[in-house]
Amino acid sequence: MSEFIFIIVFIGLAILSISPIRRNLLTRPIFNKMRRDLPSMSKTEREALEAGNTWWDAELFTGQPDWEKLKSLPAASLTKNEQDYIDGPVEALCMMLNDWDITHNRQDLPLEVWAHIKQHKFCGIIIPKQFGGLAFSEFAHSQIVMKIASRSSTAAVTVMVPNSLGPAKLLLAYGTPQQQDHYLPRLADGKEIPAFALTGPQSGSDAGAMSDTGIICYGSYEGQDHVLGIRLNWEKRYITLGPVSTVLGLAFKLYDPEHLLGESEDIGITVALIPTSTQGVSIGRRHFPLDSAFQNGPNWGKDVFIPMDWVIGGAANVGKGWIMLMKCLATGRSISLPALSVGAAKFICRNTGAYARIRTQFNLPIGSFEGIEEVLARIAGTTYLMDAARHVTCSALDEGQKPAVISAILKYQLTEGMRRIVNDGMDIQGGSGICLGPSNYIGRLYQVIPVGITVEGANILTRTMMIFGQGAVRCHPFIQREMYALNETDKVKALTEFDSVLWQHIRFFLNNLRRGLWFGLGGSKLANTPGDKDTQHYYRQLNRLSTGFALTADFALLTLGGRLKRKERISGRLADVLSHLYLCSCVLKHYENQGSNRDDLPLLNWACQYSIHRTQQSLLALLWMLPSRISATILRAILFPLGKTYAPPKDHLTPQLAQLLQNDSPSRERLTAGIFINEIAEDSTGRIEVAFKAVLLAAPVEAKLHAAQKQGRLDKGALTTVLPQAIKLKIITAVEADLINKATQARLAAINVDDFSAEQMTNRQPL
Repeated sequence: MSEFIFIIVFIGLAILSISPIRRNLLTRPIFNKMRRDLPSMSKTEREALEAGNTWWDAELFTGQPDWEKLKSLPAASLTKNEQDYIDGPVEALCMMLNDWDITHNRQDLPLEVWAHIKQHKFCGIIIPKQFGGLAFSEFAHSQIVMKIASRSSTAAVTVMVPNSLGPAKLLLAYGTPQQQDHYLPRLADGKEIPAFALTGPQSGSDAGAMSDTGIICYGSYEGQDHVLGIRLNWEKRYITLGPVSTVLGLAFKLYDPEHLLGESEDIGITVALIPTSTQGVSIGRRHFPLDSAFQNGPNWGKDVFIPMDWVIGGAANVGKGWIMLMKCLATGRSISLPALSVGAAKFICRNTGAYARIRTQFNLPIGSFEGIEEVLARIAGTTYLMDAARHVTCSALDEGQKPAVISAILKYQLTEGMRRIVNDGMDIQGGSGICLGPSNYIGRLYQVIPVGITVEGANILTRTMMIFGQGAVRCHPFIQREMYALNETDKVKALTEFDSVLWQHIRFFLNNLRRGLWFGLGGSKLANTPGDKDTQHYYRQLNRLSTGFALTADFALLTLGGRLKRKERISGRLADVLSHLYLCSCVLKHYENQGSNRDDLPLLNWACQYSIHRTQQSLLALLWMLPSRISATILRAILFPLGKTYAPPKDHLTPQLAQLLQNDSPSRERLTAGIFINEIAEDSTGRIEVAFKAVLLAAPVEAKLHAAQKQGRLDKGALTTVLPQAIKLKIITAVEADLINKATQARLAAINVDDFSAEQMTNRQPL
């Protein structure tokens, strides 16, 4: 009997190895069914999928990531010119910013701040020097935004929009020489303030549903009556810098009913640059986004005629607007919003960590209580993970990568990380966090959290549709090739190409199935991976989970097919797995880039254990959601035959990370590097720095006094009241007593909460 089975299997394999027979017997029915069931793809969806490129995200989709590809990436770094700019104009800008004055009194940046931004070309970070810009790297761009964000969200948004969401990138990539020569120097020195108008009241983030239109026609322009151009009607909202903009980048649907440009009537989404002084353009009043002061508002236009050469790239680029936007505006997702988020996270690490050491209860720093230790550890570990992803992604961008899927991962994961960290900071700050005023450094940050999360589509959309929705097609080794074969008009050629790719895909699936079972039974411990004794086991765990991800993604695609497009809960879980695989990879790379400092091991261990556990949990949850229950159960048994093997971060890491934030150390400096720090006692955060150092300096003296009180050698009571007795008994010296007095005064200043008169509260007079 066994010989008979062997013969049957052998004959079957022999038949499958003959391409024409396999193609007709097996591939053709699969091809016909998939071609029938393949969901239609809109032009905007196709252009979104073709925008950017793939990088480490594609490696994770293989199940066998090539670690040398990641390790060969150079560490992100600044040139001397970039560092000098950050130490000079950026530092000076931060010194000029008073967030309470900006958000409460002015609802705008002061005139001198606007002047400084223009004078030092903050709006020209990405513009080449030939056009008067700074021509800085993507990492420098990120560092600048991050530092400003740690001082004022309003100023950070004002600087980041022209460099990421404004017309400069579009002009550099697609503008005509005349457009570049005219606009780029004026954008660089702030003579033009740009805004980009995409979102509308009805369409939101769905560009395909945009109701803003342009009709190609002849009209009058600058005294000429027969000028070929476009008559525009639009209504936009949520446009950052819109209320103060001088030039508007506008996205609209273009139509050519008289066929003045060609045979097509529906030309598609187009992008033009329009001076806001143009007749018919209306710049509306301001929106008021959660008590933030950055300029944001609606605008609209009625029968606005523009000449054809106002289209970015001229007439040759009509209808190419969506692909232009997808390729150029991902900077907001991969640089600006992550920098904003990491700036906030580092800000909380440094200031709330210090506050937990300064603030005392029961004669103990509140940071020594286990409940607060747990929160501090989560803040520190998450910040390290976020900063690692920011560093590594910026390096990839500077090396020429344009990974669209990774930009979506960063936007979602880092803005969500910011949300959790700021909320944790508020929990620790307590009453001092909820009472707004000049001394409150966290309240406005708490209010502004949702702003970053809603930019470029809310995170719900980013997670459930963009990350895996794009990733499954862009990053998978075979899916995009199979789709192209299915859409090929020549059926003979289509079947041949599909057959070749399909059987490669099947071999790929079976290989991952074998690897998944081997790794699940412990074989990953024998895998050849980089790393040392501290990191190698994490590389091995990522290998195993990457295999599990590739296998599960294939299984979901196989069982759901085109329906997966609408199964957003499943797509969201797959996005979570891919996201945490990427974040953990970045943590390992970042740790090595920083010299593998053993003092940073608690940060590394927490971040890796957290990411790996989240990956496991998302995979397991996903396997419960797949519709084919028997097959999903078998797959679960293959991938996790020994059950849940990965735990959350180990408990012993919690006090280590909590202490890291409460003590002056090189690890704390590395973790919070790049944000604005000052020691001005009257400043909202400067007083925290002053108190932190004073408390740490006085800590040994406090310990001596508390010990003497416990031993009965010194009276009970507040330390400041027993200082004369302690000096007299020679328990401490007069110099040491002075340290206690200074620490007490600094502590009181640091924990002070603002209060106001009834007139100030009701009349909103300057406070």
